[in-house]
Order: sequence, then structure tokens, then C-alpha cells
Amino acid sequence: MKKALTAIAAAAFALTGMTGVASAENEKFVLISHAPDSDSWWNVIKNAIKVAGSQMGAEVEYRNPPTGDLADMARIVEQAAATNPDGIIVTIADFNVLKGPITDAVDKGIPVITINSGTQEQSEELGALMHVGQPEYDAGFGAGKRAAAAGAKSFVCVNHYITNPASVERCRGFADALGVELGSQMIDSGQDPSEVKNKVSAYLNAHKDVDAVLTLGPNSAHPTLAALRDAGLAGEIMFGTFDLSSEIAEAIKAGEINFAIDQQPYLQGYLPVVILTNYARYSVLPSGHINSGPGFITKENIAQVEKYAGEYR
Repeated sequence: MKKALTAIAAAAFALTGMTGVASAENEKFVLISHAPDSDSWWNVIKNAIKVAGSQMGAEVEYRNPPTGDLADMARIVEQAAATNPDGIIVTIADFNVLKGPITDAVDKGIPVITINSGTQEQSEELGALMHVGQPEYDAGFGAGKRAAAAGAKSFVCVNHYITNPASVERCRGFADALGVELGSQMIDSGQDPSEVKNKVSAYLNAHKDVDAVLTLGPNSAHPTLAALRDAGLAGEIMFGTFDLSSEIAEAIKAGEINFAIDQQPYLQGYLPVVILTNYARYSVLPSGHINSGPGFITKENIAQVEKYAGEYR
């Protein structure tokens, strides 16, 4: 991974030269995510493609299904491919739903890089150039190992996007690290903050033995934190989450959240634009996939990253 990143950085520098301006050839790329409009976590990726597009002299459009509906996302992939862009960057939110539209784009000769959701194996099966993201099961397993080391035995995994198979892999990895089978410990919380809070509160009331909580992003972390505070459990129960926000950063500093798993979304947006630009202009391509995470943000290192939360982290 380090060699690939070094090669990409060198290529980007060569393109920008001493002036800092890329040779403007006006490539057009489309990044399509599965995220609903309400998911602020994607602001980092939006910023990344803006920065990369400016540096590379390319145009990058961000598109997504407003409500997170995956059938709508599949239609967006089809519509994007119909415009014959120089490249498509897309999440594999559900392999079965998106397989047709993505492989159709590849068959048309459109270079595709998959990011974020999905696996490297799925990316290869779709015919994509590479996958830039975080192995979700491994990330969940790593989180579970931390919880196990702290003595956790019973947990709840708050899944705010259960229709995305990758989210289930996060919960499954956590459970496996604790040596338990994943079952009712995974809550289908939905994305409405009040509903998430109520479901977490109900679960905690019904399961007094819970000693660890895992949330899968800010959409579930924020209301879960509110539920723990109301129950007097904030800072008393092991709490890990995926991804970062300013509120999560403050809770880490306060000792209410033990760690956040950082998949470095900036890299998921930035690198594909740089890679596709170089591929379009010079037919050069790094070899292999790129793991953007996981990294763990704790009280010990939060000061190094919190000032970039929501923009670069």
C-alpha cells in the first residue's frame, strides 16, 4: 500500500509541476455513493473529490440516492454510464443490486474504481480497476479485540444502515472477536435520531448485562451517546464507533467514547480521482487494491486529527 501511495503522490506532483496546476484536459468523472442526503459523513469525500479535481484539472460530479434507496442508486449508475464519463467511482453497497449496472459500465469501456463499501473480491468480479476502502470484517474484528481486552463479553451493535451488507460484516467481526455468535445483539436502528435513541435505550433496559456498544457511524453514534448519557452509562460502558465527527471527537476527549475507527474517507475520494486522471492521460495504474483503513482514534491521538474532522478526517 505504501509503495502504491508513494507512486500516486509522485505522479500527482509530476502533473502539477512547480506551478501547482495540472495539465487541464478536462476529464469528467462521476462518484456515486449509496449515502442519503442526511449522512454528513460523506462531506469529507465530497471535499476530497473537489480538491483532487482542482489539482488534476478534472471535473468530478458527486451523485447519490437522496433517501439511500439502492434501487435508485442502481439507476444513477446506469444514468452516469450513459453519459460516457472518463471514469466512474462507485460504492458496492449491495453487490447483487449494483452488479448489473456496474458491469455494464465496465463493458462499455468506462474505467471503474470501487470505494468504501464492498470487498476487493467483489470489485475484481465486477471488472473494476481496484478497490479503495477498508476491509469491514477486519475492522469490526479489530474493534472487538479492543473490547475483549477491556473485558467485554456482551454487546450491542447499532446498525443504522442494515440494508448495506458491509455494515453487517462490521457487527459480525466484532462478535467473532468476542467469541460469540451474532444475533439479536445487532439492532436495525434506522437513521432517524429519535428512533435510534429509543431503540438503544430499549435494548439497554432489556439487557442489563451489556458491557460494550458498537455504532457504525455518526448517524448512530450521536443518538446512542445521548441514550447512554440519559441512562447514566456514558463513560461507564465500553463504547466504540466507526468514523469521526466533531461530536465523536469531543466524546473521545471526555472519555465517553473509547475509540473511533477511521477508514480515512478523504483517501477514498481523493485517490481514485488522481488514479483515474493518470490512467486516462498516460495509461499508468498502481498495482493492486488500496486499504484506506482501519486506523483507531483514541484519547491519546485525538488531538492530532480532530482539527480536520468533517473536512479531511
